[in-house]
Amino acid sequence: MEEGIRLNKYLASCGVASRRGADKLIEEGRVTIEGRIARPGDIRKEGAEVMVDGHIVSMQEKVVLAYYKPAGVLVSEDDPHAEETLKDLIDYPVRVTYAGRLDKDSEGLLILTNDGDLIHAMMHGSHGHEKEYIVHLNKEPDNAVIEKLRGGVYLKEPGVKTRPCRIEKISRNAVRMVLTEGINRQIRRMWSQEGYHVKALKRVRIMGISLGNLMPGEYSELTKKEMESLYRQAGLAG
Repeated sequence: MEEGIRLNKYLASCGVASRRGADKLIEEGRVTIEGRIARPGDIRKEGAEVMVDGHIVSMQEKVVLAYYKPAGVLVSEDDPHAEETLKDLIDYPVRVTYAGRLDKDSEGLLILTNDGDLIHAMMHGSHGHEKEYIVHLNKEPDNAVIEKLRGGVYLKEPGVKTRPCRIEKISRNAVRMVLTEGINRQIRRMWSQEGYHVKALKRVRIMGISLGNLMPGEYSELTKKEMESLYRQAGLAG
């Protein structure tokens, strides 16, 4: 452990929360360093005792899971209005959280981990990490529309232009899309603006990790080789 690590980064590395979530815990006064209430921007020096809600936190062995999120499940750890959340479905001895969301109606691959640094690296849009989807539409897409979406389009809501992406027609009403960003409900909005309705959406790959043979609701631990590859792609040592 390096000396002088930022407290929010340390908490993320311990699997307590994302850096943003750690900042919130600190702001709420739920974190202490050596017995005193922590403040935003605090530095945790090597050997200093850190507690959250009165419990000592420490570095854990890194865990990364590939999880097949079923359609209809909300990607949230705790939402009182949701019928089912990830917290209800993932029974794993180590606390893990998600790197990137899938909307409730979509299904497919989620990466779950207790490594906040990995989550931060994977979710940073400027890194341009690839995510691959199978998209089923309500009608056959016009080639001109496909070409238009490939080049990037302005989304009226949330008011941003999408990056160029790869789109390949794989059947009459279905396409394969590879994106390098994570705008909320991006694929559905892209097609909706062109007069199409997305009937089904499945994410099959994130960076070098594929859904493989997982069935809805199943997860698998990444192998050492898969983790090393993922960390390299994320720009981390692993």
